[in-house]
Amino acid sequence: MSYTDYIWDLGGTLLDNYQTSATAFQEVLLEDFGINVAYDAVYDALRVSTEFAVSQFAAGLPDFTTIYKKREAQTLTKPVLFPDAERVLATIVQNGHRNFMISHRNDQVLEILETAGISAYFTEVVTSSNGFARKPSPDSIHYLLDKYAPEQPVMIGDRDIDILAGQNAGIETIYFSPENQETVKATHHVTQLLDILDL
Repeated sequence: MSYTDYIWDLGGTLLDNYQTSATAFQEVLLEDFGINVAYDAVYDALRVSTEFAVSQFAAGLPDFTTIYKKREAQTLTKPVLFPDAERVLATIVQNGHRNFMISHRNDQVLEILETAGISAYFTEVVTSSNGFARKPSPDSIHYLLDKYAPEQPVMIGDRDIDILAGQNAGIETIYFSPENQETVKATHHVTQLLDILDL
């Protein structure tokens, strides 16, 4: 392990939430608005961002985002982690290093981490409640760098905006994608979380 401090994204990186989020998105479109959209199309759009998915399939639908966020929050009460997520976090801490998290979500993130049994592995969790600009802005990363002065930090995420945020902050990056998408220009690419321990 060459890194000392690991700055994680949550959804799609540690938390396998795209499946449940896509299902909730699709259900709200169909049940509340009578619009039928293919699950795969929703899933792919959500991997870009929620805003992108809304612009593609729900633009102009009154209260769609509010209804969807409520439905999605219900699914997140039973969070599903990617394989080996807890093992990787625990190993980092056992080796004397630190984990941090930056999420666009509100303080519900803290409940998700608690329910998933991984909250104790994080030194600090930055949520939307902190008031920083959203990724790819480096503001939240700069906050952690200034506060904790890490020797060798790395940003880990599953989307372009995570990698861009790390690059904008001047730190190395790890792009996690089970589908092995090499299109994102990161320092490292991994298809399983366990591989991070070998970097």
